[in-house]
Amino acid sequence: MTGKDLENAISRIRAFAFDVDGVLTDGGILANLEGELFRTFDSKDGFALRMASMHGYRLAIITGGRSESIRRRFTTCGVMPEDVYLGSRDKIEDFDDFCRRYALSREEVMYFGDDLPDIPVMRACGIGACPSDAVPEVKEAADYISAFPGGKGCCRSAVEMVMKCQGKWVLDVQQYKKKF
Repeated sequence: MTGKDLENAISRIRAFAFDVDGVLTDGGILANLEGELFRTFDSKDGFALRMASMHGYRLAIITGGRSESIRRRFTTCGVMPEDVYLGSRDKIEDFDDFCRRYALSREEVMYFGDDLPDIPVMRACGIGACPSDAVPEVKEAADYISAFPGGKGCCRSAVEMVMKCQGKWVLDVQQYKKKF
């Protein structure tokens, strides 16, 4: 998707949905002896989610990961706890649930994915986005490929692009202090 088609699609976006590992992280996972998993998140991606939340965009996390730490991380970024889908094995089902609950059409959501389980959602949503280091099949399905790899600002670049095109990339410090 390029040019006018992308502009038209951007103008319709009212929500963002994200995979986690490989998108909001670099895909690396550390584990301790008890099996607790640890991920590293990019603070710039987190700030972009906060900006989107402050401006009324709906946000969802749809991940195969099962750690409650994922929910805790993203609720600090403005994602409602019920919009964090952990252990997702059928991402299109969870995506459709998110859309239904907020009366969103699929075309009003930008979805970020990086691996094979993300492809059905990427093909169904308004704009399918991926990091620069996504697997080839995902890049082929994507409408937008970030210049940045997973966990290194790829979500920030796309969220910022959408919000700037819609004239909403403006920080209200007082609102930020109240919400976060």
